[in-house]
Parts: sequence; C-alpha cells; structure tokens
Amino acid sequence: MIRSHRLAESPRGIDLTPLLDVVFIMLIFFIVTATFVREAGIDLPSRSDEPLDPIPTSEAILVDVTFENRIHIAGRYVDKRAVAAYLQRLHAENPERAVVIRLHGEANADTLVYVMDRARKIGITDLKLADAGP
Repeated sequence: MIRSHRLAESPRGIDLTPLLDVVFIMLIFFIVTATFVREAGIDLPSRSDEPLDPIPTSEAILVDVTFENRIHIAGRYVDKRAVAAYLQRLHAENPERAVVIRLHGEANADTLVYVMDRARKIGITDLKLADAGP
C-alpha cells in the first residue's frame, strides 16, 4: 500500500513530445502529398461574347440548353438519353465542326456538364460556350 500511495503523490505524467513530433511529421507529409493530387473534372472552355446567330450550322453544331433544361441540337428537341447519339451522328458528317453550347441564364449547370461530358466521351474536343440570354 505504501507504493501505491507514493505513486499517487508523485507528479508523474505521460511525455507527449514524441506524439507531437509524429503528428507534425504526418501533417507535413499530408501537405506535401496533397499538392500532387489532381482531381478529375471537366475543363470549361472559354465563353464567347459575340452573338452566335450569324454562325451557319455548316460551321458549328449548335446545342441550346433552355431555361427549362431542355436540350435542342440543330434546332430540334433531343431527349437527354439521345444526346450522345445525336452529337455523334452530326459530328461524323463533318468532324471539323465545333460544338457550340448556348446556355440560357436560368439553366442548371448539370445539364451543361451532361452535354459536355457526352460530347467529350464520343471524341469531340472543340467545345465553345455562349450565352443564350437571360
């Protein structure tokens, strides 16, 4: 009993210095490795400020995204599930044509990302954005 009484009175504690060293080393490791991680995403093309009405459809494939998030390709309504097939057919006719996406100001970004993703998956890399109005 005397021994336990001595332990209770002596001011002994756990030395946290090695633990803090390990935490700081781990922190430095995570900071250094985090800079090398590249997250996957879609690179947005630059927006064009010039009006798109004078562009003939022979030079570009026009994709309109309305405020109701409806997709119109070359003036025709296209169901969301058929966007890739429709773009692939138009792109196969003339592979040099760019795809110009006119986005309404009230449209959701997920519709834009969906169209861009489908275009990239079928091999279209020349994408342009334009504002279709408020």
